[in-house]
Amino acid sequence: QVQLVESGGGLVQAGGSLRLSCAASERTFSSYAMGWLRQAPGKEREFVAAISWRGAPYHADSVKGRFTISRDNAKNTVYLQMNSLKVEDTAVYYCASDPQVSSIVVRHTAYYWGQGTQVTVSS
Repeated sequence: QVQLVESGGGLVQAGGSLRLSCAASERTFSSYAMGWLRQAPGKEREFVAAISWRGAPYHADSVKGRFTISRDNAKNTVYLQMNSLKVEDTAVYYCASDPQVSSIVVRHTAYYWGQGTQVTVSS
C-alpha cells in the first residue's frame, strides 16, 4: 500500500510563493506518474500539474508560468513550486499517484491519494 504525505501548505499573501512536497512510502514511486489536483469549496476537483515517471511535466493552463512540478526519485518525493499565487489558487491540494500519467492529466483520477494540504491565498 503506497502512502502519500503532503506538506508545505499554508497561508500566503497574493503574489507570494509556496512549495508543496509529497513523500511516497514505496520504492515503486519511481515507476509511477505523480501529480497534484486541487479542490476549492463548492467546486469540482481540478487538475493542476503532473509528471510522468520519466520526468515529463504537464501543467494546467491556469498555472502555466507560475507553478512548476518536479520529482526526486531518490527521495521518493514530488514537489510543486507555486509562485505569483492568486486568491483563486486557494484550495485543498491533493497529491496523487498512478501508473499512467493520463489518469491524472485527462481523467483527474489516480490509484493513490494523499490526505490533502490547505493552501490559502489572501488579497
